[in-house]
Amino acid sequence: MSDVRRPNFENNITADDVAEAAGVSRWTVNRAFKKDASISPKTRTKVMEAASKLGYVPDLRAAALASDRSNLVALLVDDFANPHKLVMMERLTRILRKHGWDTLLVNTLDRDDAGHAILNASQRRVDAAILIGIQFDDEVLETALHARRFHKLIIFARTSRHPDTISIAVDDAAAMQEIAAYVAEQGYRRPLFLAGPRTYSAHLLRKETFLGCWKRRFGTVPEFAEVPAYDPILAEQVVTRILTDRPRDEMPDILVCENDALAIGAIDVIRHKLGLRIPEDIAVTGFDDVPQCQSPNYALTTYRQPLTEMAEYLVEVLESSEDRDFDRAFKGKLVPRASA
Repeated sequence: MSDVRRPNFENNITADDVAEAAGVSRWTVNRAFKKDASISPKTRTKVMEAASKLGYVPDLRAAALASDRSNLVALLVDDFANPHKLVMMERLTRILRKHGWDTLLVNTLDRDDAGHAILNASQRRVDAAILIGIQFDDEVLETALHARRFHKLIIFARTSRHPDTISIAVDDAAAMQEIAAYVAEQGYRRPLFLAGPRTYSAHLLRKETFLGCWKRRFGTVPEFAEVPAYDPILAEQVVTRILTDRPRDEMPDILVCENDALAIGAIDVIRHKLGLRIPEDIAVTGFDDVPQCQSPNYALTTYRQPLTEMAEYLVEVLESSEDRDFDRAFKGKLVPRASA
């Protein structure tokens, strides 16, 4: 029978208990639970087996208080109607956890709640705040910066114009230039650009870039419409309003959508409300490459963001102690499918 003591649930198991059971020092136990600590695989295994049998879990709060880093980041997210948010959160949390970082998820309900949510997160002793969404204007960012409790304030998947934030995003301008060239080369000449909500500090350059590319190439500015959120249902309403009862010869031949959520709503309207074919009557493109794009119901031509590469770089930013410009724009990939 093993001489390792069984868990005593009436008392807290400490690192000293694990050290005694494993026949090592308390400091060896502490090193075993640190990702990059110098310790042999054999000793680490012995410590982990003893810890498992005793039911020992290190006190992360105490470890954080003993250092200047908690390895906890606040992930502030809005517009959950956008399916790309779930894809992004899955990728981010998985890669962060792989590198030893935990996340505090905060749902910023709307713009009025965003500032309060950031202040609330700042009280949790997180190392950084990662903002993903559309509610973060200059006032909200200033609220976060004045809290003075974040080592880093990171705008993820959008280009931030605020000088005190770090922007990790796809290169929207390069992406839309590629999409505009593809649309033109496929022979489309009457595009309608379907844009999402306008923001300033956390901005997408997609609409401006596409309209500018088209004007330079053909001398005309395409029609465009805006949807107040990245929500397929709202996109359906806008597309229904602008295309219902429009004469056939005045219809656009392609909808270039700022993201996949808008494109999915547009496709549903074109097929099921207008009774038109895709792409024969109206083609559609999106942006993000959410899982639904691969479905034969949509087969959506879109632009894939390099989320894994962006998330790995995020970890690099979090772990760096350098004082430099961390802003980076990544190149994605155009994914042609049957919708255009």
